Amino acid sequence: MNDMTYERRRSEIEHYFDRTAVAAWEKLTSDAPVGRIRESVRAGRDQMRSMLLEWLGEDLTGKRILDAGCGTGALAVEAARRGATVVAIDLSPTLVDLARERMPHDVADRITFTSGDMLAPALGEFDHVVAMDSIIHYQTEDAVDALSQLSERTSQSILFTFAPRTPLLAAMISVGRLLPKRDRAPWLEPMSEQRIADLMDSHEALADWASARTHRVSSGFYKSQAMEWVRI
Repeated sequence: MNDMTYERRRSEIEHYFDRTAVAAWEKLTSDAPVGRIRESVRAGRDQMRSMLLEWLGEDLTGKRILDAGCGTGALAVEAARRGATVVAIDLSPTLVDLARERMPHDVADRITFTSGDMLAPALGEFDHVVAMDSIIHYQTEDAVDALSQLSERTSQSILFTFAPRTPLLAAMISVGRLLPKRDRAPWLEPMSEQRIADLMDSHEALADWASARTHRVSSGFYKSQAMEWVRI
């Protein structure tokens, strides 16, 4: 991992989600009315979250899960309702505070919300890790290295999403760059599924892991692809 590019990118993401776009994300992750573009993003994120939870399974009793990049906590809440103990972490303390405010009482004893680096060893070991839309702003090599660090503390599976490298997404990113700076997220880093697979195959720390399922979700301005890695 290039520590300089990873740290710089992480700082940009933290600034965006903790300062620039808090109000927008609070609204996007609620039931409040939004414009057509953000409605398509909301629908896509809901579809992706549901699919990742389906991959985890209906009964998560006794499982310890890391929700890496938890945002306002929707996935963590549903995983806890399926019986899991969840550590939910995000770079943005403000979004984590919002997640705590929204946390239903019936899962309060099974979710720990915290802000910080998802790679921190102090978070402990897990059965499953879910990183939904939390590595999409990193270069492919840095993203795979980050996942490899998580793999060292994960016993069963890692589910993550990335922005697929397609002409349509490239055009949409170009359009997004025309938005006022205050409305823009840090640039997405489109990734090739084959490039991810090649890096995984050549990474010493991932020798005991294999790629399993993959699925792409396309909903208006939301274009994301999920991958599942399993320990073999």
